[in-house]
Amino acid sequence: MNKKLLFGIMLGMILIYFSIRGIHFDETIAHLKKINFGYAVGSLFFIVFMQALRSYRWGVILQPLGKISQLTLFAVTSVGFLAIAAIPARIGELARPYLIAQKSPIKMSSALGTIVVERVLDSLAVLTITVAVLILQDDLPSWMIKSGVIFFILTMAMIALVAGLVWRRETAVGIIDRILRRIPGKLAQAVHKVIHHFIDGFQVITDVKRLFYLLILSAVVWLVDVAAIYALLLAFDFNLPALAAFVVMVILIAGIAIPTAPGFIGNWHYACILGLSLFGVARPEAFSFALVYHFLSIATVVILGVIFLPFNRFSISDMTKQMNKTKG
Repeated sequence: MNKKLLFGIMLGMILIYFSIRGIHFDETIAHLKKINFGYAVGSLFFIVFMQALRSYRWGVILQPLGKISQLTLFAVTSVGFLAIAAIPARIGELARPYLIAQKSPIKMSSALGTIVVERVLDSLAVLTITVAVLILQDDLPSWMIKSGVIFFILTMAMIALVAGLVWRRETAVGIIDRILRRIPGKLAQAVHKVIHHFIDGFQVITDVKRLFYLLILSAVVWLVDVAAIYALLLAFDFNLPALAAFVVMVILIAGIAIPTAPGFIGNWHYACILGLSLFGVARPEAFSFALVYHFLSIATVVILGVIFLPFNRFSISDMTKQMNKTKG
């Protein structure tokens, strides 16, 4: 068994243990029976809407490289997120660049560059939300404040790297070329070509108006996610402020960034319980919330992914072959 997969499964099992430790499942079932299905359906709507917004935003990022229909973008995004949930160690992140390269003239390495831009936009949006949460909620634990500082440093480093590759392209490529001289000639040329295509994926940030539009879109994406969480908090009749939904989202994003078992089993539940515990929600109620939120989110990813999978088939070996062709 792959070591990363084994590690992910073991970590997921550990987090599941900490999530259910001391919980009487009859209490959990009782809380599940009391759920308000109207608010739960509202949460599901926001989850699906967020997926649609993600695919639309990716199309805006891809526009400098090629125009792609919204249906194709939504289909590829749905299958791509299915891959992320199903394949451990975030290897599924390669699925969207691979599939879009199959359906357009865009190189896979360039499409991979757009995924990096997407992650930078997400980081900026979540960083803004995190700062707002730290300001508005003055009694947060020290570990969350320290995590926010680390997240800020990493986000600034990502922005600096992308900006440097775009606006100091010749200098950056020159530095990379000096490093590549130490490896065999053919391989160096192939890597050099891939790097150029990869940087092409960052083109969108040179268009100030489009970049500003993307920043607004990214904020909307994560506000919709907050709306999904808050609707589900209402479904469980938790008497909590809207700020609780922001806190849960921030902690959940950090939690699922850790490579664990497929489907984020374990880290998703533990993160939800941890976030709700900051607002005095008991573990049985928080675990019930985590179960439903995880089910709705993963069910959406799986159902949409399965619907479009017959038209967007792929495998890890196919993605590797395509990357090798890009090098050639």
